Amino acid sequence: MTINGPAVVLFAMYAVAAERQGFGLDQLGGTLQTDIHKEYIAQKEWLFPPQPHLRLIGDLIAFTAEHAPRYHPLSVSGYHIREAGSTAAQELAFTLAAGFSYVELGLSRGLDVNLFAQRFSFFFDAHIDFFEEIGKFRAARRIWARWLRDRYGVTLDRALLLRFHTQTAGVSLTAQQPDNNVVRTAVEALAAVLGGTQSLHTNALDEVLALPSDHAARVALRTQQVLAEETGVTATIDPLGGSWFVEWMTDRVEADTEDYFRRILEQSPDGTVTGGLLRGIETGWFLGEIADAAFRYQQQLEKGSKRIVGVNVHQADDEDELEILRISAEVERAQSARLASFRAARDGAATGAALDRLRTAARSDDNLVPVIMDAVRADATLGEICGALKDVFGTYREPPRI
Repeated sequence: MTINGPAVVLFAMYAVAAERQGFGLDQLGGTLQTDIHKEYIAQKEWLFPPQPHLRLIGDLIAFTAEHAPRYHPLSVSGYHIREAGSTAAQELAFTLAAGFSYVELGLSRGLDVNLFAQRFSFFFDAHIDFFEEIGKFRAARRIWARWLRDRYGVTLDRALLLRFHTQTAGVSLTAQQPDNNVVRTAVEALAAVLGGTQSLHTNALDEVLALPSDHAARVALRTQQVLAEETGVTATIDPLGGSWFVEWMTDRVEADTEDYFRRILEQSPDGTVTGGLLRGIETGWFLGEIADAAFRYQQQLEKGSKRIVGVNVHQADDEDELEILRISAEVERAQSARLASFRAARDGAATGAALDRLRTAARSDDNLVPVIMDAVRADATLGEICGALKDVFGTYREPPRI
């Protein structure tokens, strides 16, 4: 479930929907993204200030550890950091630092890191620089295992594994000559597979323009299937391990990433990674690092030192117009009507009382997941639940970059 700011509310809705069909929490499996650090760093889709969001994530980690052990409450996402304009090393450093912060959060709740770390996963971008991306994925596994063992005391081998999903780089796709995007996606997907990804999302050729058409989505799917069924690249683990260049690239990305960890910890008032992340968010440091990287990339494009086929080299004047998917405004009207009907049919007094109990609980130290589930059972909507929490937690505005 790719959701972050309101992730705990979505989990509660999922759990209550299962409950109404006769399933217990201990039967539920799945993964929720829930990664709020990357929202402040890159994607900008938060609801509250950082600390209340971290409280909700801690509540979710603790609740699922006790009641839904098959459910994975957190998938730390670097994809959106890279799509915002970061370098490969920035993507890896900021993502793994967020992962370490969530480890610290679980430890602060008194949970066994050997158990809850097994239920964390990651989500990375596969960009177009083929060997750099492979090195990034290989470095990620080494760094995660080393830090969990040496800094956080993990002793169970299974808990040291870095599980990750990869999506090809939407930001690498071009509106010019969109058929070229099929090639870009195939190269990026191959890098992800050779780098060791456990699951994969291939972007469609027209995603730079709109949601994918059926034809474009099928081509993206077939790209994965050709790699899986015809090429043999999945037959061995770490197939490029031992290559002089790949090993050098892995070491280089790892060293650059460790340098960023040093800079994050230097900002920390309490010596924790979490403290460094929160200070970097508060001061706009992450925003500045990514903005500077994006600016350097744009300069390379304009000067021609970075070449993109169809954009600044090998252009064409006679491109055919691409048929894209168009969504009717009727979809929005139908959903608005459905929501209004739902609200009209429910017990409004019961809903209001449940939301008041949620506000009261938010002012305490209670775990909020059961209280949010009660609000869902009382037919409160996503917006109403988030609004009740905003009444207590407030909202957040990121600092301007000077």
